Amino acid sequence: MSLDSKRSTLALLALAVSAFAIGTTEFISVGLLPLIAEDLHISLTTAGLTVTLYALGVTLGAPILTSLASRVSRKTLLIWIMIVFVAGNSLAAMAGGIAHLLTARVVSAFAHGVFMSIGSTIAADLVPENRRASAISIMFSGLTIATVTGVPLGTLIGQQWGWRSAFIAIAAVGLLALVANLLLVPSALRQGKPTRLSDQLPLVRNGRLLLAFAMTALGYGGTFVVFTYLSPLLHEITGFRESTVAAILLLYGIAIAIGNVVGGKAANRQPLTALFYMFALQAVVLFVLFFTAPFQAAGLVTLFCLGLLAFMNVPGLQVYVVTLAERFAPRAVDVASAVNIAAFNAGIAIGAYLGGIVADTIGLIHTTWVGALMVLGAVLLTAWSRSLERRDHSGQEHAEAGSIPVR
Repeated sequence: MSLDSKRSTLALLALAVSAFAIGTTEFISVGLLPLIAEDLHISLTTAGLTVTLYALGVTLGAPILTSLASRVSRKTLLIWIMIVFVAGNSLAAMAGGIAHLLTARVVSAFAHGVFMSIGSTIAADLVPENRRASAISIMFSGLTIATVTGVPLGTLIGQQWGWRSAFIAIAAVGLLALVANLLLVPSALRQGKPTRLSDQLPLVRNGRLLLAFAMTALGYGGTFVVFTYLSPLLHEITGFRESTVAAILLLYGIAIAIGNVVGGKAANRQPLTALFYMFALQAVVLFVLFFTAPFQAAGLVTLFCLGLLAFMNVPGLQVYVVTLAERFAPRAVDVASAVNIAAFNAGIAIGAYLGGIVADTIGLIHTTWVGALMVLGAVLLTAWSRSLERRDHSGQEHAEAGSIPVR
């Protein structure tokens, strides 16, 4: 391994450590939901707002704050992001009521949005073009590792010492991530390009980019109709004890980690084709979960399969959006990445909110097929995108053939 390759790997690991801290706080509410609801004397659906509003904070904060901070050096911005992150989780640990907790969650979400948007472009810039999807998957592995270890451990800590102690632990991990950024991320990073409103207009005017953002929201968000309420579903429908939930979240996280690596490799060459099959399988597994959730063994197998597919689409979606932005809005590539991060979290917010409505009205078990319908929408949009890409490719070949002089 060359010196430059080692430096790139260390920088990617630093980004992964930060993503681990952020991923833990993003998804920790899934394991803590019943504890928060009981302690603050609120319903599960109200406690679910800790997921919904966090995701909305990322949705709104990612594109706006990334644009406003585009002139700040990326190393400086990374440091400030983690400082805000630590502050937000410290506030959550001190929350005495749901309003205080939700405010703290939104503060943390603002840091999340900016980090994930610039982190993706930094990761892509650190490696050759043919390794961009793999580099992004390394950065996003911090999120998947968070679901493997961070969320189950945070859930266990919350069950033993109260849900506030979990946020204290997350703040400590955030400090570790801050140190990792200081030591491992190079200072000589490519400067972000200042983005004006006129530079961003192509993102909302271009139908291809809007289609990709919709794919992200539906395909990624569909799982969260179920995942947000996984703890009560496992307890009330499948019949597991609450003390077993942390172990099941560990199993789910292992599956996510495997799926993320597979997704990065699968999306390196033909991201759209890979995404089409990933979404199709994800929709099928969600439908199957409706029938298997009441049975412990079959339910666990189905959940493992769902975990494999839950984050598998992330690298491909990011690479596809960046590729489209380079083609249709080259002056707003960073903002396009930020908008796609917003689309991921819009999907989470929609899925979590929809899951709460479904759980309250027709029951937890029905979150499964509702999530499947959401993902099915992404399958149809991906098929449409594939058709448009084939048309573009065919048109380019005809244009090149027409430019060859006849002898």
